[in-house]
Order: sequence, then structure tokens, then C-alpha cells
Amino acid sequence: MADQVDVVIAGAGFAGLALAIALRQGLGAEFNVVVADPTLGRPAGEDARASAIAAGARRLLETIDVWSAVATEAQPILDMVVTDSRLGDAVKPVFLTFAGEVEPGEPFAHMVENGPLIAALAAKAREVGVTLRASAIESFDIEGERVFIRCGDVALTAGLLIAADGARSRLRELAGIATFGWSYGQVAIVCTVAHERDHGGRAEEHFLPAGPFAILPLAGRRSSIVWTEEAGEAERIVALPDDLFHAELEQRFGLHLGDIAVEGPRRVHPLGLTVARSFVAERLALVGDAAHVIHPIAGQGLNLGLRDVAALAETIVDAARLGLDFGAAHVLERYQRWRRFDTMAMGIATDGLNRLFSNRSDALRLMRDVGLGLVDRLPGLKRLFIREAAGLVGDVPKLLRGEAL
Repeated sequence: MADQVDVVIAGAGFAGLALAIALRQGLGAEFNVVVADPTLGRPAGEDARASAIAAGARRLLETIDVWSAVATEAQPILDMVVTDSRLGDAVKPVFLTFAGEVEPGEPFAHMVENGPLIAALAAKAREVGVTLRASAIESFDIEGERVFIRCGDVALTAGLLIAADGARSRLRELAGIATFGWSYGQVAIVCTVAHERDHGGRAEEHFLPAGPFAILPLAGRRSSIVWTEEAGEAERIVALPDDLFHAELEQRFGLHLGDIAVEGPRRVHPLGLTVARSFVAERLALVGDAAHVIHPIAGQGLNLGLRDVAALAETIVDAARLGLDFGAAHVLERYQRWRRFDTMAMGIATDGLNRLFSNRSDALRLMRDVGLGLVDRLPGLKRLFIREAAGLVGDVPKLLRGEAL
């Protein structure tokens, strides 16, 4: 006998947990949601990385009552500078600056460490009555209007199955949904750096021939580094002893914040573009990295996933309140139409930016620096870019506007 529930979500990352909370809050205690992920059996807060949470995503987290648990440790990004230089340049000229507010008193983004945010999402999910299972979904079958799911030693039946199980989504593979994309031949080196002087909430993006070097402010005198290198060079750098790694890092970071020191491990992440050819299948919807993975050049990966959450949650809640079958093809198609264009536009934009800046062409460098300088002199265009990055342009779902479902 299978336990009957309404929705099963594979994956207990940001997208899976946020979606589960939003559905329970929107449809009440009678709407049964299960989140299945073997990582739920591990201690909370192990992820030492940090993420940029754009204004729209922050509004979503506020609306589902999670933001307050991490707000005191969240670092607002108050302004951002963009430079274009070579590794040996003594000075990195600033070509573009952004003031950091989407509305008066509302920064366009915050930096938040992943571990505490995942722990806060898991705690809220338990509080609102989401069932958390520390096991993977092994298989599923569609029979009429139900999905029959094997989850560890438990059988479940649901009206809808949601894949939030990451870039290598097993559910996407089982559903036969193909992907398209490519590798960039680049790797992101990620680490946390402590520094002598305060960053003042400033983010920096230094475009170097191998790729962008981002300095993202964290609470206290610390910053998160996202350092893009060609794959072979990244392997060499990460393998260096501490003193030589420090020398490579300091050459790119600079001395404007005083002495620096790496805190915690160095991590590497291969970079590429991957987009699912469909975000939905029969009784199945993809969200987050299961649907799309883009270059981190604009810090939009996590935020795209939370935009998926806002759109899918609103789609399901609207259908359920009307007494409709929320897992039906026409309902899921509304979600796909809502998210497909935005995802493709962001994927194309980040791909183009990476190709434009990650090269050694002097002609291209001159053209892009002229372009950056022109944008810097157009405040209206900069405001549009800020609102687009914040997820507040176009048909914005309620949760991203800070409105309850």
C-alpha cells in the first residue's frame, strides 16, 4: 500500500525546501507535501559556501517567514564596481559602478552563507508540517492522475512529482527529458577570505582574461571569492601549498583591504551552461538546477531557482483553489511558459558576457570598455539592469513581490 500525499519534491536544497514551505502555507495543513533527499540525514549547516540573494528572492524568503532566521548575518551589497584589466596591471580601472538599492532602503542583494540558510529552511519546513524523508527517490510510474513513487523503503502516491534534485537530476533522466548546453572549459575556485579592513558592503567584479574574479562581501571583515580560471590552470592553482596559493590570490585580490587570509577549504566547480529541453513532463515539473545551470558571472543561478519556486507555487496554489487537477498538463504548461523565456534570456546573457570578457583580444577589450563606460553614464539603464538582476522585471510572481499566495 502506498501512502497518499499531494506533492512529492525530490531535493532538499534551497528550491525544494522553499517550494514545500510555500505550498503548505498557501494551501494549509490538509495539503500534504513530502521532501525526499538523503542529505536530510546529515548535520544541518555543513555547506560553507555563500550565495547572493537578490531582492526578489529575499522578498520570497521574507514572505515564507525564513529570512528573519538569517537576517542578522546577511550582508547587504550596498554598491558594486566592475573593472577590466590584465593580471599584471598595477591599476584596475573602474568602468562601471552600481548603487545597491532597488527601492529606497532596499539593497538589490544580500550575501548569505548557505549552511545557516538551508538549516533555516529545513526548520521552517518541519514547523509548517512538511514531511522530510532522508532517502532518495529511486523510481516513479504514472498511472492515470497519480504518480507512484518508490522512496527508500516507502511507497508514495501523489498528484505531482517535482524534481529539485540538482544539475545531475535523476528524475529528469528517468523522465527522459534531454538537455542542451556546453562546458566553458573553466572552473570556479570558491573560498572565503578574511581581510584587515572593512569592505563597506562593496562587491567587486574584476574581469580578467581567464574569466571574472568576484569579491563578494560577507558579514564581518570577510568576503566570498568566486575566481574563474581555465580548467588546467585552476587545477594547478588549487594544488599549490598555502603560501603560493596566497600569492596567486593576493595578485588578483589586491591590497585595498589590507592583509588577507583564506578561511576554510578551497572548492572547485566546473562551469557550463545546461538547460532542460522541457521544464515539465507528465505529472512532473523541474525547478532550480534540475531545469537550468548557468555561468555564475552575474550571480543569478540560485535566484533563477527561487524564481521557479515562486512561479510554480503560484501555479499550483491557483489551480488547487479552483478545484482543478494541479498536476494536469495544462496547469504545468502555465508554469513552463512563465519560466522558459526568462531562463533562456538569462542563459544567453551570461553566456555572452562570459565569452565577451573571458578572452585576450585587445579589440574586444576596447569595445567592451567603451560599452561599460557608456552604460555607467546612463542611470536609467543601470536601474533597469539592477531591477532585472533582482527579479523584479516582467510578469513577477506574487512571492517575489513580497505578497503571500
